Amino acid sequence: MDDDRLIGIETKLAHQEDLVNELNTVVTDQQAQITRLEELCRSLLSRVRAMSEAETAGGPEDDRPPHY
Repeated sequence: MDDDRLIGIETKLAHQEDLVNELNTVVTDQQAQITRLEELCRSLLSRVRAMSEAETAGGPEDDRPPHY
């Protein structure tokens, strides 16, 4: 194997390693964002359920009269 070919292979390998590291960073950042969004969705769902339960807990005195 001549030196030029070996240098070309090593260069390509170095670029691939850089790309893999960059992609790993992107995937890690995306996973962190997904985790935050999941927590936000759970929080919002909990709030909506609490609001719904509070609304259904009201008695007939909270209902609008039929003429509204």
